[in-house]
Amino acid sequence: MAGKPEEISNILKAKIKNYKSRVDMGEVGTVVLVGDGIASVYGLRNCMATELLEFEDGSVGLAQNLENETVSVAILSDKNDIREGSQVKRTGTVLSVPVGESLLGRVVNPLGEPIDGKGPIFAEGKRPVESEAPGIIERQSVSTPLQTGIKAIDSMIPIGRGQRELIIGDRQTGKTEIAIDTIINQKDKDVICIYVAIGQKATSVVSLVSDLIREGAMAYTIIVSATAAESAPIQYIAPYAGCAMAEYFREQGRDVLIIYDDLSKHAVAYRALSLLIRRPPGREAYPGDVFYLHSRLLERAACVSPEFGGGSITALPIVETQAGDVSAYIPTNVISITDGQIFLETEMFHSGIIPAINPGISVSRVGGSAQVKAMKKVSGELKLLYSQYRELQAFAQFGSDLDADTRARLHLGERIVEVLKQGRNAPVAVGGQVGIIYAVINGYLNGIELSEVKDYQEKLYEKLDHEHKEWMLRIEKGSWTKEDEEELKGVLEKMNRK
Repeated sequence: MAGKPEEISNILKAKIKNYKSRVDMGEVGTVVLVGDGIASVYGLRNCMATELLEFEDGSVGLAQNLENETVSVAILSDKNDIREGSQVKRTGTVLSVPVGESLLGRVVNPLGEPIDGKGPIFAEGKRPVESEAPGIIERQSVSTPLQTGIKAIDSMIPIGRGQRELIIGDRQTGKTEIAIDTIINQKDKDVICIYVAIGQKATSVVSLVSDLIREGAMAYTIIVSATAAESAPIQYIAPYAGCAMAEYFREQGRDVLIIYDDLSKHAVAYRALSLLIRRPPGREAYPGDVFYLHSRLLERAACVSPEFGGGSITALPIVETQAGDVSAYIPTNVISITDGQIFLETEMFHSGIIPAINPGISVSRVGGSAQVKAMKKVSGELKLLYSQYRELQAFAQFGSDLDADTRARLHLGERIVEVLKQGRNAPVAVGGQVGIIYAVINGYLNGIELSEVKDYQEKLYEKLDHEHKEWMLRIEKGSWTKEDEEELKGVLEKMNRK
């Protein structure tokens, strides 16, 4: 027993000698005001803009306004226990989301957390939601078509990989349908699809997922959903989170299609957030930087040259108009950022012309250089003939005595309209599109009754699919020789003789 105190003192001395003091130095603030998904925090003097902050209950927030004494924080967790006096810690990092192949086929929220009940996601890595768009040196011109499978778009308003094409129109005119059909048409084309739902009903997202599963398109699709029930800050970060996921694939040299549905609701969410943190309102009560809100998002879509990875992000933003007013604030902003727009008209939709695309206002500023050769050749006249028909149609309503030329143009126009009609989830292969457009422009349908045009199309698609597979493949690869044209003429003449 005698040596015991010495042993104890030796142990204590050794402990004291090896003791290393560790103090965690971190800036901590205090919540002084909280409400409507916004917290005002005092004491974070060195906080950075858009820095991620952590509340003591585990919730996270995004630093927005940096004022003299306080910081306005957008809270990114709906279920939180934040109250006045709660402590807030700086993380020194910006908001990031999980990225990688493991997200394919999943439905996630804008923070990358799964909401489809299929268990956790083990992502390959993380990416900040905000990142710089590729510079001019990194980009290359758009040269590869992104086939939508929709005749009216692929022929008159073509979309190339790396383009930003706006889909615009009033509510209930089929804007989302065009986006979904484009996703379905990417099957077996090695294009990753990301669909960002902003401020939509949860039931709409559920039916969209079931459509994609039914068509076998969910395997190469990620859905980022910020429903109408989510807070404004969550809806605000949704498109940036989707874009970060797309950039991961683009950096690996892959082609990505991303749909933002829709940017009108995104702007409204940002307006709500900005007004809550007392930013001064401008036109239509939107904050002054609402243009930058969408320009920094859409500029991230690009076709990158091979030495910088060689991938592409094609963006199809959707904007909803009120009573067809394209000159409102958000529509004009987004029109000026994108490389063209597909305008959907309510009157056309109600008269049964689906997709209800107005060829006069719709334009693609890039896609023509990304069309396959055959489509470029056969669809050159199509837009002109269609636009002329729409003008003549307006005049023809008032006059009964029409000359032969006008009657012929109206007769042809009616068949063009009939040919361009297309049901939902029914994409058409490029060869089939080339075949039917060549037929209508060159008068092969003039002797066919309007009611029989649909049957004629189906028979032509079937014939080309089964008996002319090689021709279809050549057309898809960009061929359009004299022999190709003669083969198509032979098919059409044979069909017209029956």
